[in-house]
Amino acid sequence: MVELRLPANSTVREGKRYPAPQGATRTREFRVYRWSPDEEENPTVDTYELDLEKVGPMVLDALLYIKNHVDETLTFRRSCREGICGSCAMNIDGENTLACLKPIASMQGAVKIYPLPHMPVVKDLVPNLNGAYAQINAIQPWLKADTAPPPDEERRQSIEEREKLDGMWECILCFCCTTSCPSYWWNGDKYLGPATLLAANRWIMDSRDDHSAERLAALQDPMSMYACRTIMNCTQTCPKGLNPAKAIGNIKKLQVDRE
Repeated sequence: MVELRLPANSTVREGKRYPAPQGATRTREFRVYRWSPDEEENPTVDTYELDLEKVGPMVLDALLYIKNHVDETLTFRRSCREGICGSCAMNIDGENTLACLKPIASMQGAVKIYPLPHMPVVKDLVPNLNGAYAQINAIQPWLKADTAPPPDEERRQSIEEREKLDGMWECILCFCCTTSCPSYWWNGDKYLGPATLLAANRWIMDSRDDHSAERLAALQDPMSMYACRTIMNCTQTCPKGLNPAKAIGNIKKLQVDRE
């Protein structure tokens, strides 16, 4: 479990309470973090009591119900509802995960919903991911080849070469892992974080890429990768079941072998 850490001078106040409709037979409380640049009383936690008979099985279903039927001002990201886009990543009951994949029935008591920790908040449950995307861009996540591709053909890989990319290409950039990492909490301006390093390893291991040595050299400084302390929060929280810590370990091994 990864607890959301708020700034030292931040106090979360009790906000509005929305009781369940009359005649509700199966109710559940959802305590949702609220922050808006237009409000003076920030942040607050609003409480929504919902009738589960009218709500779908996932936390995202509850948020959509609140947005559509209770409080249209609630703001969050979502798109595919299938665990593919990564848009609805948030901290739910202390765990960074995807709201569309988190069953309400898997939790006891009030469901506590916060934005991803240690990210600037744009509004309510929407974090500002500009810094995280800039770090992804910094590792140049695209094929860099010096040789021309075969005429009228794709660049081919053997089955074995392709299998080396498994466990990395599946990353959906939800940043649940990065925002679960204490090293990233304290050094997010220098440490690239698990999601970015997983992406870096994906291109280092790609047999079609001609710049693996250059990629490894770019990660040699003390902070960009070596701030990792193998805490394993990243692997524990990944909603896709990936292992960023293993990828970081592989980069370190390749650097040692290269030397």
